[in-house]
Amino acid sequence: MVKSVTNFGRSGVSDWMMQRVSAVILALYTLFLVGYVLAAPEMGYAQWAGLFEQTWMRIFSMLALLALIAHAWIGVWTVITDYFHGTAIRFLAQTLSVLILFVYLIWGIQIFWGL
Repeated sequence: MVKSVTNFGRSGVSDWMMQRVSAVILALYTLFLVGYVLAAPEMGYAQWAGLFEQTWMRIFSMLALLALIAHAWIGVWTVITDYFHGTAIRFLAQTLSVLILFVYLIWGIQIFWGL
């Protein structure tokens, strides 16, 4: 039996809810970007860069990035706990996943905020 000590939420219900909320955020972000691109068919780099220079867009992008990381962690954690049966290999896979997601978070912060 796998204990829920290493999962994102406190229970399966909170993980399920976080997965659904993060999916909605990602869907809204995707729909916004697709709509923005379709509304400006001859958009250039300056217009695209101008969008991401606005604070509200940076915040929306960071929210989407955090939602993506939470969504990915819950999914990866579920797969790892279902298919990796040895404690050591499970720990290694989870640690590697956390490190990769952390790198993506820092990288995203640098990209969106220019730090």
